[in-house]
Parts: sequence; structure tokens; C-alpha cells
Amino acid sequence: MDAWRLIPLETHNAFMNMAIDEAILQSRMENLVPNTLRLYQWQPSAVSIGKNQNPNDTAYVDNCRKLGVDIVRRNSGGGTVYHDQTGELTYSVTAQTRDLDATDITAIYTRIYAAITDALRLLGIPADYSSGNQKNCPNLTVNARKISGSAQTVKRNVVQQHGTLLLNVNLPLMFQLLRIKGLDNCSLAAQIAQRKITSVQNELGHAVTPETAGNALTQGFKATLKIHLNPAQLTLYEQALAKKLYTNKYATDNWNQNAKA
Repeated sequence: MDAWRLIPLETHNAFMNMAIDEAILQSRMENLVPNTLRLYQWQPSAVSIGKNQNPNDTAYVDNCRKLGVDIVRRNSGGGTVYHDQTGELTYSVTAQTRDLDATDITAIYTRIYAAITDALRLLGIPADYSSGNQKNCPNLTVNARKISGSAQTVKRNVVQQHGTLLLNVNLPLMFQLLRIKGLDNCSLAAQIAQRKITSVQNELGHAVTPETAGNALTQGFKATLKIHLNPAQLTLYEQALAKKLYTNKYATDNWNQNAKA
């Protein structure tokens, strides 16, 4: 069995979360660290936008500001996502593509989502893989309602996929923050979303702690990918790089507004 590194559940603001993920990606590309699974949450809550998106097109920027919700541009593609500080668990997988036994991006999604499907099974929720389309990345659904989504970047044969597991969802709040193209009525958007989005709490009828969900994810990855996960911290190099990326990139308006760093 291959040995991977596990960065246990931790909480940072949006800018540091994205800086840490990129620091891990760069370190893996340079063969300084092993394949890594990281679990994290966001404080305060945040909206993340895909690398090529305009925040003014996909988020209600003024509402985010009024409600103390950060906006950060990811280094990956995909769409705009609301990350609730208590209602979501986020993971990132950073690995050599060959170690995922995958030959293309679709196969990578399939492998990683198989692990998350197994984690949801352990929690008592049967989920289905949805392959997505040109506008939407693949995701996991329960009775056709999305419970987990993700985005990817691939550089020098190293993939980083980060994604969400919805523990609980506040749709009226979410759609005060996220713009839906062609629909400017926030309450109507939330009503429509009730048919398209679910959460662990909705499916089970009770809350699940982030720690419990994190343990299930860890077990799902170990069983599905047939790996050992060794708990560890970021290296000193990664810590220093993350601080640099935080200051010079992710916490800057130049990056978050204009995609320039």
C-alpha cells in the first residue's frame, strides 16, 4: 500500500486555505512531499470563484461585504461556491496522476468521488456519481440533489482536486451571495435550489459533526484508493510558501478581482 499524508481537519480564512492548497501543490510538483489528503473548514464563511470567473458576474459582492463573507479566487476552474463556516467540510487531494490509476481528468474525478461515495455510505447515505457537463464539473448526488462538488487543476502530472461535502445548507443565505445567471430574485433562486441541493443533515435527519464526517472521508479514501494515511503537518517550506502566497496573491484585490498575481 502507498503511504499518503493526511493533514487533519483545520480551520483558516479563505485566503489562507487557498494559499495552503497551492503550497501543497507546488511542493508535490517538486517531489518535496508525498501525495496528500487535507481536510479543512472556513472562518469566516466565504465565496470562492473559479480561476477564470468575474466575481461581479457570479456573486453579490455587496451582500458578501455586508455579511462579512470573504471572496477568494481559486487556482482551479469550476464555478462559484459558497463555503459556510459550520455547514461544510472541504477536502483537497494533491497527488501524482499515475498514483490514482487515472489516464485523464474524468478518470481522476471518478476515482476521488468513489472515495467520497464510500465515506457517505459509512455515514448512512447512498450517493450517485454525476458526470456533469460542459458547464458543471462532476459531482455527487442523492436522489438527483447535489451533496458534493469539486474543482481541479493539473500541473506537471500532479492533480489537485478540492471539493465540498455539505453537512448542512442554508439556501436563503447561499442565494443572497451567489448570482444565478438570468435570475435576480434571491428567494426564488433558493426555492429552485431546494430541488437541486441537499446535505448530510437533510438526508439523515440529524446533524453530523465535521470530525465525524472527516473520519468517514479518511476511511473512504483509505479503503477506495488502498492507501495508508499518515497524519502530519505542513512542512516548514510549505508553511513559508503559504504565507508568501497569502500575502502576495490570495489576499490581494489584484488576484481576486483581476486574476493577476
